[in-house]
Order: sequence, then structure tokens, then C-alpha cells
Amino acid sequence: MKVIEKLEVFKIQGRDKHGRKVLRIIGNSFPARSVSKEALNEYLRENIFPSLEEKPFSIVYVHTDVHRSENFPGISTLRSIYDAIPENVKNNLEAVHFVHPGLQARLFLATFGRLLFTGGLYKKVNYVTRLEFLWDQVRRNEMEIPEFVYDHDEELEFRPMMDYGIESDHPRVYGAPPAMDSSVSMYSMRCIA
Repeated sequence: MKVIEKLEVFKIQGRDKHGRKVLRIIGNSFPARSVSKEALNEYLRENIFPSLEEKPFSIVYVHTDVHRSENFPGISTLRSIYDAIPENVKNNLEAVHFVHPGLQARLFLATFGRLLFTGGLYKKVNYVTRLEFLWDQVRRNEMEIPEFVYDHDEELEFRPMMDYGIESDHPRVYGAPPAMDSSVSMYSMRCIA
């Protein structure tokens, strides 16, 4: 539990444009391989849910640089977390702003989200491809966003097709023409599968 708190994966911070509290979740910081779902549920039950029981709130989930092998908790853990949320907290949830969703995340939610998450949660999800669109929903000066999220947003300016999952998100070199002996091509239309 101390690891989750130290990494600030979950943090109630700021308000959205409707004056509701915001639960900020940084997916990249989640220590998926070292935290059990029981410990995670206990942390949420003791530290997060009590602050969200009385009034409507929204969630900002930052999916930037989340990888299945490193920091994705898995479908069974997600379902366990959802089932552990007290009913009054579920009822108070007004919106989920999903920042930098990848194609796989969108497809997963479109196909299985309706089955796994009951109670209309799927209808509350708002995909946010760029931070500039998040600021239309959340008060910018009240929300801490890690620098790597801004860096990814800047990279998207050079590669707009990533917004649609047409271009992969592996590293690129910008500004200089690609070298003939370079293994990194400047443009890649490799589809994410």
C-alpha cells in the first residue's frame, strides 16, 4: 500500500468544470507486478473511496505509456476493483476522462467494457486524445500532470495518425532525414495489432 501512495497512482486533486472533485489516476505509475489486487482494493477502500462517498466526482485516467507487460494490472484486477467500489461511490461517478487511449484500449472497452462494467460506466467514458481537450473538462491549474504526458502530447503533434491507432507509438527521430543505415524510419504506417 505504501508503494501505491508513494507513486501517487491515485490522487484526489482539483475539480472539473462542473465543480466536482477529480480522482486522477496515472496508469504508467501503477506497479502492476508488485501489488496484489487485495492490497490495491484495501488501499482504495481506506484512502480513496471515503473521500468520494458524498458528492459527484469525475475521474481523469492517464493511459500514456501503459504497457501490458509492465504496468497494466490485468482484466481480472480491473473487474475486482470495479466490484469493490461501494454502490454510493459508483452512483456518484459522473464522468471518466480517458487520456491518450491507444487503439487496443479503445477496442477492449468497445467490445468487453459493456460486459465487464455494469451500471452505465461505459457510457460515462470520454476519450481524450490530447491534453488540450482535457482542459475543456477539467480546471487546468488544479491538476498535476506528469511531464512524460506532455512529452507524449507534443510527439502527437508530429504524428497525428497515432490518435487513430494507424501509426504505432515506437520511438522516432525527428528533424533529420532518416539515415540509410538507421533502423528507425522517420515515417511508419505500421498498424497496431
